[in-house]
Amino acid sequence: MPPPLTLSDQTIREVVRSTIGGERLRVRLSNECGTEPVVLESVHIALVNKDGSLEPGTDRALAFDGRGTVQIPAGAPMLSDPVDLKIPQFADVAISIYVSKSTTPETFHLLGQRATYISGPGNFTGAADIPHAKEVHSWYWLSDLEFWEPESTHAIVTLGDSITDGFGARPGDYADWPDQLADRLSQSKGGQQFAVDNEGIGGNRILYDGAGVSALARFDRDVLARPGVTEMILLEGINDIGWPNMKPRMRNGTMRKNPFADQVVSADDLILGMKQIIARAHQHGIKVFGATMTPYEGADYFTAQGEKVREAVNQWIRTSGAFDGVFDFDAAVRDPAHPEQFREDYQHGDHLHPNAAGYKAMAAAIDLGKLGVAEATPGQTSAPLQ
Repeated sequence: MPPPLTLSDQTIREVVRSTIGGERLRVRLSNECGTEPVVLESVHIALVNKDGSLEPGTDRALAFDGRGTVQIPAGAPMLSDPVDLKIPQFADVAISIYVSKSTTPETFHLLGQRATYISGPGNFTGAADIPHAKEVHSWYWLSDLEFWEPESTHAIVTLGDSITDGFGARPGDYADWPDQLADRLSQSKGGQQFAVDNEGIGGNRILYDGAGVSALARFDRDVLARPGVTEMILLEGINDIGWPNMKPRMRNGTMRKNPFADQVVSADDLILGMKQIIARAHQHGIKVFGATMTPYEGADYFTAQGEKVREAVNQWIRTSGAFDGVFDFDAAVRDPAHPEQFREDYQHGDHLHPNAAGYKAMAAAIDLGKLGVAEATPGQTSAPLQ
């Protein structure tokens, strides 16, 4: 983990891409991992240019029950009041937050897909530019953008780990597989529109905490609490298999033992966890699509026994009928001559994470028909949401 970020009399501007458009929305902020209340003195939203500057005329101050300053209790989220702002589909949106007192964000997302800008002293929430800003690639306190949309607009949650989060894709390219799925859906025929809500957390596991709480523990927050969700795609489990087999690492001059060595999981353990996710989603009318785990031979934590677990779980995903549908990411990216490994031109360099081409192959392996979407014919595209 990087050193903790501490803000004092500073503005933080974070940028996200919305996979749908709209004219009315609210922002969900979060102190759900915090142990103390956090006070945000000012929060603004605006459309943002590629260089990080705000588009003229788009800046809006957010309010919370009419007040510009908000205190978020420890362990809680906070929804802003609705704001009117026309946001095109796939637009970059900036959320700018000013804090006056020394504050260390305990609720953050490590891997942001666009640069986050941190100011020197001062409130720059409504400024077009933040002078001499420091850039980091994480998001702080920002949880969600929620649009007022017709009932024909649905949301698909992609629940997973770093391979869903987008590690290996260049920040700013939006080349992770959920974003590339959103690109495909925007080209589809018919009036139904889909938002793709990326709920991947790098290092996350199904059964154990570590990088964020486990998928079972965060399921209500990250799937059921999201508005408009009708489908979800589950790609997770490779860290459950791999983390207990991490090699010891040198730290402060001594060899540090693997703290997860006693958290070995079996295929049956992972299948039980996936069945729990399916059952809880089905209780709320959400369809669950299973994605097979991608290859990982050559990765730091690969073992032959772990590979047997991966193959057994993948076989269950493909054949059990427990899911509402299956997307075979494993088949899409593996080396045909050595199926325990990624195709060389599809992996980021660590034999675990895809590169942009690998993510594209994964997104292309999703049968849009299973999502109730018709593919556009060549040369035909649908108009973006206005």
